[in-house]
Amino acid sequence: MVYTGADLLIVPFSLIWCGFALFWEAEVIKMKAPLLMRLWGIPFVLVGLFFVFGRFLYDARRRARTFYGLTDRRAIIISGLSQRTTQSISLRTLGDVSLFERSDMSGTITLGPQGPYPAWVRGMAWPGMAYKGPPSFELISNARSVFAQIREVQGKAS
Repeated sequence: MVYTGADLLIVPFSLIWCGFALFWEAEVIKMKAPLLMRLWGIPFVLVGLFFVFGRFLYDARRRARTFYGLTDRRAIIISGLSQRTTQSISLRTLGDVSLFERSDMSGTITLGPQGPYPAWVRGMAWPGMAYKGPPSFELISNARSVFAQIREVQGKAS
């Protein structure tokens, strides 16, 4: 499991949401409420369970099916769960490159301008509605080394 800055907001919210939805569903079942009331809570329970557990599974699967490549000219990102997308970014014409490094030496390299939203917004994506920020090499090992290789290629282009 990988935690992001978004989790500071999402984890408490998801626990409250899921707790309330489970409480609601348990109470209407215990009271033998009409079928419509019992069915009403099910989508809320499912969303709550996704917030608490499912989003981590979704993110792990998405990242496991994402591949990164680096040549002396291009950065390549192949991603997608149901349909594959290939991004090819020219390193020679790329302006902004930034590195966010974690204490374990892994990190994220963003290829392009950051945009108006903070990096932690990426962690708030819902399946099929991913944050469309600049391309990035997410949570790669030895991120500083890859960042240095990118900067070296950019330096040769100048």
